[in-house]
Amino acid sequence: MHRTPRLFAIAAATASAALALALTGCASGDPLSDGGDATGETSAGPIVIGSQAYYSNRIIAEIYAQALEANGFEVDRQFDIGQREVYLPEVEAGEIDLFPEYTGNLLQYWVPDTEARTSDDVYAALEQAVPDGLRVLDQSPATDQDSYNVTRAFSEEFGATSLADLADVSEPLTLGGNAELETRPYGPTGLKSDYGVDVGFKLIADSGGALTVKALIDDEVQLVNIYSADPNIATNDLVTLADPKGLFLASNVVPLASDKITDEIAAIIDAVSAAMSPADLVAINDESVNEQRNDADIAKDWLAEKALF
Repeated sequence: MHRTPRLFAIAAATASAALALALTGCASGDPLSDGGDATGETSAGPIVIGSQAYYSNRIIAEIYAQALEANGFEVDRQFDIGQREVYLPEVEAGEIDLFPEYTGNLLQYWVPDTEARTSDDVYAALEQAVPDGLRVLDQSPATDQDSYNVTRAFSEEFGATSLADLADVSEPLTLGGNAELETRPYGPTGLKSDYGVDVGFKLIADSGGALTVKALIDDEVQLVNIYSADPNIATNDLVTLADPKGLFLASNVVPLASDKITDEIAAIIDAVSAAMSPADLVAINDESVNEQRNDADIAKDWLAEKALF
């Protein structure tokens, strides 16, 4: 049977109470009903956790892994897999059991023409869109969504504080981002249909990292896609353009789970999600980008700070 997990001491009393109830329920029932054994594994072996080839996503995956290991579960880390087009087929095939995702972008992958925009609406639609054999666990308050950014100088020169303002810019505009951005609904096509803005496209394959920021500052591109929790936005005094028409969907951090993830395991991961705030995500990203700390230490310290085990 599974080892009974140690109860978390969640800072928020309501989250702690909910978690205690969930774990008590698991411990008081038939331990074999979860398909577990005495080694802290599920009946199908260790829990396989994946991550994107993106430092922020990898840190969240490491937090999941350490939280589960602290509660007696064996974990197989399969990190840095790539973008959705690469890893989602593996998740859907049952080769990966748990993956940190983002509600809006994940929903748009499965339902490109979704009209959901707010956090609650996106999550509700995502629950319905998830393929058989998968489910989403509780979404986190933490968000890390696509955002379009310009330099402070560009914003002041053209009075651009919103994506709508780009339609009034007379100079040619080039958008920089990963290859998949060129064909995403919120890429050049979305800018044209929603805001009447024509842009060229330049491939910069570092997920809004240092190369992207340099290209923007050097005026090789005038507009870049950087995830909203990236500390480089503030560090480089970039201006995130408002999105009044909802080109980007709300994207809260959400765990995507296979059927192998039992309610006992889900309770541990849901507690992690509840404890992570938007500011927390920016802070751990800053530790990675600017302090050059390794993922394992960042995850360990964050879990200790939140007293999650």
